[in-house]
Amino acid sequence: MTSDRFLKACRREPVDRTPVWFMRQAGRYMKEYQQVRAKHSILDVCKTPELAAEVTLQPVERFALDAAIIFADILLVLEPMGLELTFHEQKGPVILNPVRNQDDIGRLRRVDGEAFRFSAEAVGMAKTMLGGRVPLIGFAGAPFTLASYAIEGGSSRNHVTTKQLMFRRPDQWHVLLEKLSDGIAAYLQNQIQAGAQAVQIFDSWVGCLSPGDYKKYVLPSITSLIGRLKPAGVPIIYFGTGTSTLLPLMRSAGSDVLGLDWHVELDEAWARVGFDIAVQGNLDPVALFAPLPELKCRVHDILQRSGNRVGHIFNLGHGILPQTPVEHVEAAIEYVHAYGTR
Repeated sequence: MTSDRFLKACRREPVDRTPVWFMRQAGRYMKEYQQVRAKHSILDVCKTPELAAEVTLQPVERFALDAAIIFADILLVLEPMGLELTFHEQKGPVILNPVRNQDDIGRLRRVDGEAFRFSAEAVGMAKTMLGGRVPLIGFAGAPFTLASYAIEGGSSRNHVTTKQLMFRRPDQWHVLLEKLSDGIAAYLQNQIQAGAQAVQIFDSWVGCLSPGDYKKYVLPSITSLIGRLKPAGVPIIYFGTGTSTLLPLMRSAGSDVLGLDWHVELDEAWARVGFDIAVQGNLDPVALFAPLPELKCRVHDILQRSGNRVGHIFNLGHGILPQTPVEHVEAAIEYVHAYGTR
């Protein structure tokens, strides 16, 4: 029988206990994942449906989680569009031919769902392997965050090159975001058609913007993207980090669930965006390194702040870190289910 606790919470329906899943719940902190990665690169795992499905299920097999999320990377949309992507163990993702000017933007290819067949196959396999135990979440990067990676060529602290293009050539900036939005929409629609029961849009870097810049340069594209996904009828989660000043604007983009990072108190943030939207979060990922009594107190605090309202999904304020103790992940899940029982 399908456990729909997570999906009910996304829709703000009553649940028997607070659902919990973790961003990056399939990853480097697990020995099972390390064994796969010892033989395959991260891109190989992402693009080989059998491997992506296997890794997706690893945390579900080990922990009492209420949702699975397909194993992938937010930058996979960029490759079919013509950008060369590689991963360095120390630097992380690197774009070898970054987007810097109008000609670069013009060369980006428009793609359709066929470009992401590997992702659809991975979703289909994972859905079959889950056998209805828990729902499967698909995901993608948001237009701003993908644009930043494409322009900077990798990670950035100040996003200077991104903002220069945004400020100096707003016309080209919007062309770039439109092209990226088309690719993201095709990517997510493909995952939904393959069986994803919810999708999350990661705007990992949008917290570098002021509210005014977010409203002018980002909000139109993310609102349009979410609007294009709505007809599919699955819950849409919108998440960013460092976004405490942006939350009311992010809420206006139209998602069903708003992800909160750990820089805000859950009750205060929820009140600011309105209790008529579901929220997800928001334990500090480093709290999973704390002694178990301290971890228990922090989980309990977040659940208390939720006020037993409908529409709270317990998660971290960002992804699980690589050195996280596995037994602390297990304990956090147990605490959520114990304290979050209705």
